[in-house]
Amino acid sequence: MTSAPIRILLAEDQSMVREALAALLGLEPDIEVVAQVARGDQVLAAAKAHDVNVALLDIEMPGLTGIEAAALLRDGVPGLKIVILTTFGRPGYLRGAMEAGASAFLVKDAPAAQLAEAVRKVLAGDRVIDPTLAAAALAEGANPLTDREREVLRAAEDGATNAELAGRLHLSQGTVRNYLSTAIQKLAARNRQEAVSIARTKGWL
Repeated sequence: MTSAPIRILLAEDQSMVREALAALLGLEPDIEVVAQVARGDQVLAAAKAHDVNVALLDIEMPGLTGIEAAALLRDGVPGLKIVILTTFGRPGYLRGAMEAGASAFLVKDAPAAQLAEAVRKVLAGDRVIDPTLAAAALAEGANPLTDREREVLRAAEDGATNAELAGRLHLSQGTVRNYLSTAIQKLAARNRQEAVSIARTKGWL
């Protein structure tokens, strides 16, 4: 008697990439892609509706990032294994993914056979991390920004004034100014735009 195939949810906003991944994984005899979504905010409902064993999540998606979606899955579907796929080998992403409950973190251009093997390994209870990304994350160290500093920096990305940020975040202008100043100092940036750029590049936002 053969065992049931591993049921996969694939979340990727680029349809061509998503369909290619689904087709390649579908060639594996023990894997079945049972659900595909293009937005991070569709992940939790799809995982529950299709009784999946493993969720493959891209990081950069509309609605919610793959890391934010992973945190929802960790809390909403206990026991589901999560694999994060990324085009961007940013050290901060790896740390965030692990904190959100991911069991694997791989770059998208890895061979399909390697991805399929990672799926099998996480189901067996292993953790699979791209070795180059792991080394980079160790070298980079922890994210120095607090949750509130990250929130203010993210809000400042569109060039909003301190007054606009204060209204948007329900803080005083002085508090906004302090958070921005501290974040700029921690990141050794010259201004808020450079601080946002540095934090984005490192995967800390």
